[in-house]
Amino acid sequence: MRLLDRYLLREFLIPLGYCLGGFLIFWITFQLFSELDEFQRARLTTWEIIRYFLIILPDLLNRVVPLALLLAMLYALNQHCRHHELTAMRVAGLSLWRIALPYLTVCATAGMLLFSLSEWLMPDSADQAEALLKSHQPGAAADLNRRKNLAFKNERAGRIWQIGEFDLLTHEMIRPYVQWGTTNQGEIHMTAERGALTNGVWTFYGVQFLVYRTNDIAPWRGSTNEFQAPEFRETPSQIRSEIKISSLTTFKQARGVQLTLREIGEYRRWHPGETDKEAMLSTKYHVRLSAPFTCVVVALIALPFGALPGRRNVFAGVAGSIFICFAYFVVQRFGEAAGMGGHLSPWLAGWLPNLMFGAAGVYLTYRVK
Repeated sequence: MRLLDRYLLREFLIPLGYCLGGFLIFWITFQLFSELDEFQRARLTTWEIIRYFLIILPDLLNRVVPLALLLAMLYALNQHCRHHELTAMRVAGLSLWRIALPYLTVCATAGMLLFSLSEWLMPDSADQAEALLKSHQPGAAADLNRRKNLAFKNERAGRIWQIGEFDLLTHEMIRPYVQWGTTNQGEIHMTAERGALTNGVWTFYGVQFLVYRTNDIAPWRGSTNEFQAPEFRETPSQIRSEIKISSLTTFKQARGVQLTLREIGEYRRWHPGETDKEAMLSTKYHVRLSAPFTCVVVALIALPFGALPGRRNVFAGVAGSIFICFAYFVVQRFGEAAGMGGHLSPWLAGWLPNLMFGAAGVYLTYRVK
């Protein structure tokens, strides 16, 4: 069967390459002409414009790869049907599922690659693209990487943080204030001029202490030029997730933000008992978790329509499967909105499109004669 699999893969990957190339050329050309004025105002060079498109490429691929897989699979199956190759394979004893195995393998691999690209390799592509656009403006790029007047609490460790300014790249803190409890039921209030992460340990400079003990009438005051706090386990990635998620105060903001599984997990570890954002975080978590299966579901949608016998059904099958594919994304958006609004269980909101259209694709495939 290896010879047959190689043949099926070749006849599938060639139109897939054409579809991806066509979508990329069309989108880049459209984006270039629509944002040319902005590129000129930002004084970007040719190489910087190329870098800009490379940075935002993951977001584009998440949109066009499923559609390219759909069209390429429909084209390949229709070509096999027109030349009676699919009929010959089935007469030889191969089931439609066995014939579709190379397609499903490619779709599953594409889904995992897209997930890895957006989850680990380039999770902050939108911020990087915006920073590149402002890189030639004096102070604008630096301001974009700074967050001011931050306040958050590490519920698990019992520490309250207030930071006058935090640099997302260097992780330097300006005017940090930290409050935490002690073993003898007291409290320590620390104010510093600045803080930085040195060799994995938070180090603060120009530090002032106020220590409130249970039996003391007045607090103890102290100061030091440098103070290292190895017990502070807050990592820069946790602070970044705190900044990103705590700013999502409206449904419109939450709907337009892509959160990684790591960011959601780190925020939950800091806020184990928080309930006001639980519906939004749980829905985002399941939507993210179900994302790699989108390409497989698209293949299940294309399989029964592309394998329909007869010349009359070719264009009807293509149109029907494309319509169902767009309906899939509509249901996906609807489920996400219903889950974040608390009207639908988060796991069902995240997995509803895959369950619904995947089951429909499997059922229709079994109905193909």
